[in-house]
Amino acid sequence: MSRGFAALLLAIAGSLSCAAKAAESPGPAPFSAAAPGASLPASWKLTTLHGIGRHTRYSLVRDGGAVVLRADAEASMAGVAYPLQLDARAHPVIEWRWKILNLLAKSDIATKEGDDYPARVYVLFDYDIRKLPFSVRTKIRLSRLYGADVPVAALCYVWDGKAAAGTSVWSAYTDRVRMIVAESGSANLGKWVTMRRDVAADFRAAFGEDPPAISGVVLATDTDNTRESATAFYGDIRFMR
Repeated sequence: MSRGFAALLLAIAGSLSCAAKAAESPGPAPFSAAAPGASLPASWKLTTLHGIGRHTRYSLVRDGGAVVLRADAEASMAGVAYPLQLDARAHPVIEWRWKILNLLAKSDIATKEGDDYPARVYVLFDYDIRKLPFSVRTKIRLSRLYGADVPVAALCYVWDGKAAAGTSVWSAYTDRVRMIVAESGSANLGKWVTMRRDVAADFRAAFGEDPPAISGVVLATDTDNTRESATAFYGDIRFMR
């Protein structure tokens, strides 16, 4: 998550918290119900930042017998977001499919310079900043004041090329985003992989408390830090009891 992507994520979180009030849903609108080449399904939104030279390109294509979202990044950054207002304890399990064509040679989960991934799935939470200790609230507000925007609470599932699957660490940019390696390595390059995670359990493990409502999901393929290229595909996402 580059500094620019941190700002992008905060902007997404703000827009989703407003939109989600009218978006009670068990999951995002499916890509598979759309037509190849069509616009993103209703309520999915491409989100970019001014000042970023290149934006990751997203398109709907047919792959593996279904319409999916394709992401092409060339030293670029952008995300697609969907608003939700979902009880994480009632629908704690997220399931999605993804496929990547290549890993990033310079990606490094431990550093800001290496904080790029061919595929990410963010789960954002409607966390009340007033619950945080005063010192943490002050740090976040000062960071936002000086342009280093950070979200209040999010999980970020990534496909990494080096860290082992199951690795769970704080983002190199903020301890309000928990990075979780859902898939690792090259064994499944070019193959569709189905992932399933208990976001409620992952939130408790990361933040030490029960999760608030899920406010949205974000898909992102970004290579702006490493200046590399990546192609990824995302299938439908759903939340389950």
